[in-house]
Amino acid sequence: MPKSRREREKEEMKERILQTASRIIGEKGFDQLSIRQIAKEIEYSPSIVYHYFKDKEDIVNQVMQRGYGKIISSIAHVDPATDTPEGQLSEMTRNYIEAALKMPDEFLAAQTNDSEVALKQMTTLYKGSSKERPALNALCQSIREINKDVSAQEEDIENTAQLIAVATLGLIVKLIVEKGVDETHKNTLINRYCDEMVIRMAKRGE
Repeated sequence: MPKSRREREKEEMKERILQTASRIIGEKGFDQLSIRQIAKEIEYSPSIVYHYFKDKEDIVNQVMQRGYGKIISSIAHVDPATDTPEGQLSEMTRNYIEAALKMPDEFLAAQTNDSEVALKQMTTLYKGSSKERPALNALCQSIREINKDVSAQEEDIENTAQLIAVATLGLIVKLIVEKGVDETHKNTLINRYCDEMVIRMAKRGE
């Protein structure tokens, strides 16, 4: 059944608010985001924003979930022809990096912000995080498969996944911040990191 005009208008306004919030976060950071600022940008009163969202935290959560969802979706799209666990981990990592680089401002603002709202969404360095963070869970699954013939404790697997995640974040941040990196050199760094360094980190005893 087609949506009514009113339903379409509500969806369009909600999307407009989220896009505006995402842009403000990317340009100025979480601390500079406010209901009043969003309202000013979309040229409506703050009450309109509150009509669609409970508060600032509600908006931030939805913005970050959308961005995180895009990255998780990219991780899931591994070529079925990639028939080795090492190849799958390499491709998954590359997909993550490429997805993050497509939304640099939003990614950088989310990953480097220490506000309570941001940390609630992005914190990963704690025991049991792989059960709550889909990206870490996917990493752990790949690490288990790579080390299926070697005795590996779950805590060690999760720790390894966290270290890979942190190292990957570091590479992404540098590629975003150093805007003048030659495209060929950038691809060389990404390929070497995904095809060599990540695999070495994932393998037990290496």
